[in-house]
Amino acid sequence: MSPRGAWLRLGGVALLGLAWFLLLPDYRTLGVNLMLLAGWASAWDLLGGWSGQTSLGHAAFVGLGAYTIGVTANRWDLAPWWGALLAMALAAALALLWGKVTFRLRGSYFVLSTIAVAEILRLVAINQRGLTGGAVGLFIFDLEEPFGLDLFDRAVEFWFALGYLLLALAVVAVITHGRLGYQMRAVREDEPSAEAAGVDPEAVKLRAFAISGALTALGGCLYGVVLSALQPQPMFELHLSVRIALVAIIGGRGTLFGPLVGAALLTLAAELFRNAFAEANLLIYGALIVVVVLFAPHGLVGELNRRLVRRRYARSARG
Repeated sequence: MSPRGAWLRLGGVALLGLAWFLLLPDYRTLGVNLMLLAGWASAWDLLGGWSGQTSLGHAAFVGLGAYTIGVTANRWDLAPWWGALLAMALAAALALLWGKVTFRLRGSYFVLSTIAVAEILRLVAINQRGLTGGAVGLFIFDLEEPFGLDLFDRAVEFWFALGYLLLALAVVAVITHGRLGYQMRAVREDEPSAEAAGVDPEAVKLRAFAISGALTALGGCLYGVVLSALQPQPMFELHLSVRIALVAIIGGRGTLFGPLVGAALLTLAAELFRNAFAEANLLIYGALIVVVVLFAPHGLVGELNRRLVRRRYARSARG
């Protein structure tokens, strides 16, 4: 996709968000959840899709962001934007340390290490009761209002969630159309060949991981404000990490809009099945995932792109 095409599609996403806000006022919470999930999956895809390093520990960044903004607001009375900046810096530092230690591992060993890091942070949150409230949790009860905006108002949270999604997509678009993006794809396709061509695979993956972690933590800050009640179990749990990865994989890893399509499909399907088929909700949801994986192994957007390219080649061959 050309840079101009990517920016035009980003404008389309902004218009869709505006239409959702105006036409579906009763579903703004669903919209916030969808956009946060799409933003996390886009951030995850920088590492998991474009760089080829599958992580099942990104809930660590979500929890880190949520707890940072909660602790800085409650304990030190910091404004939320300072808490968000601190969360992004902490997440980037964690990703650099995490990647430096674990990028030597290959395949499933690296995946297992990512699960372990998220679990360590969960245990830290449980045991540091003076800072995080322990297993009981932490409540965000007051935040400074930027420009007079009440951050606990769902309409305001909707616009912040839309802004976060657009920012995540814009960052991915800029990176993947730049030098780092080409290096990430080279490392993903053939790491030894990329190294022989002068690319430092570890440095490329560390930069992708740091940006991915910082973006995920930013969404975690907003998630913490939306929930207002933080507990270690749901914030750092494996289920959330798997969901983030699944959204990107089903939508199409290594594509700009695949994570957004995956988030829309799974979030709306879960909502529909929960209301229409209360007893068979999870069964139908699981079957949908199996169908997509079987018939679109490259993800929905990845499969669509593949078919369009094949059709273009076939047409040029006939001409």
